[in-house]
Amino acid sequence: MTKPSRADSRDPAEAVDVAAWARDDAFAAPPGGKPWGWVDRRGNHHPCDSAEALAAAVSADHDGTMDLAWSPASRHLVVPEEIPELAEPLLSAHQRMARSDFSDLARRFIWFSLVLVALAAYQFYGGWVRLPADDPAAKARLVLRLMAGSTTLGIAVLGWLIFGFIPFYQAWRRRRETREVAADRLVALVPVLRFETWLSQQRSPVTRLFPGAVFLVYLFQLLAPNDIAAAGLVKSRYAAGEWWRILTAPFLHGFIPHLLMNAAAMFYLGRRIEVLARWPHLPLVFLLAAWTGGEFSARLIEAPTVGASGGLMGWLGFLLVFETLHRPLVPKSCRRRLLAGVLLTAVIGVIGYRFIDNAAHAGGLAAGMLYAWIVFPKSTSPTRPRVNATDRIVGALAGALLAGACGFAIWRLVIDWLASR
Repeated sequence: MTKPSRADSRDPAEAVDVAAWARDDAFAAPPGGKPWGWVDRRGNHHPCDSAEALAAAVSADHDGTMDLAWSPASRHLVVPEEIPELAEPLLSAHQRMARSDFSDLARRFIWFSLVLVALAAYQFYGGWVRLPADDPAAKARLVLRLMAGSTTLGIAVLGWLIFGFIPFYQAWRRRRETREVAADRLVALVPVLRFETWLSQQRSPVTRLFPGAVFLVYLFQLLAPNDIAAAGLVKSRYAAGEWWRILTAPFLHGFIPHLLMNAAAMFYLGRRIEVLARWPHLPLVFLLAAWTGGEFSARLIEAPTVGASGGLMGWLGFLLVFETLHRPLVPKSCRRRLLAGVLLTAVIGVIGYRFIDNAAHAGGLAAGMLYAWIVFPKSTSPTRPRVNATDRIVGALAGALLAGACGFAIWRLVIDWLASR
């Protein structure tokens, strides 16, 4: 893999001094006809006769479906926050949606908390009834130690943290911030909104293959009674020579929430890499990070492991370094969100250390960061790097190896299913 120089890293289709998402023509031209209007997330156009009609549409958009908008002053579509006439209704809309999100997530947080408390109380009562009652204080300490080692309760705490507390805390922060929001702060959101909207509109066909692969493998997992033993990273078998397990395990997942969370991360991180750094680095980083994470896990953790988290942490580490080396490519606050993702993963890993393969996470993250640091030079250009023939060949080989590993995992699961019949 060769380092692209600044001279050959510029895409001739992009302006030299402005990132693609910040260009005036980053989005399509508005349709002819009405001077005002907006576009929903499905790409449907909604023309308006006046600024007042467009402002009324903003106020009526309770679900946040307005993606882009246009006015007589805009030669191309823009995010609504760029149209001065929409400042007041947008401020009200941001505050309304923040309040609504907080209300919904607060209710979910309460339900998750009640379920967690009920489960903890049930386990405490069960332990108290089973153990002798000579010393109530010692008995209580023993029951609490047993609860601390409970797999069921540990998974429940992780679920409460990931699906209850963290979304509630984020909604609380958004509501607090929007209470003090002003027109100038609304303008400050424009770079992030333009970047995220532009990114969502970019084609990323290679990225889509990854969640498709893990969903396909999971269907065969449902058939195989011994799925982890068949193709997971069983450390004793890996040490005995079944080296292929380090490549098949990333395509297996333990349960539906694990699969869905990883698939969602694949869509976002994968698209960001494919669009900004180009597609060959997508399979290359995933392969190296999953392999490195698997090696870390094989040496530090005895329990069998499955999941694409090592490769995903590699993508995350790659983006952290790549976007730091190419600062003009991405708004600063978007880069900070990646770092927040690493810190959040670390917190979850500490809390759920009995169930989460922190060794694979750390190994994958380090591999992705090292890859970006070695392959990409620091650049002040706002244009995206281009790929050469070597990049394409090596990326295609990495993709072929991953596809082979996916197919081999399915074959192993089918063999296990047939053997059980």
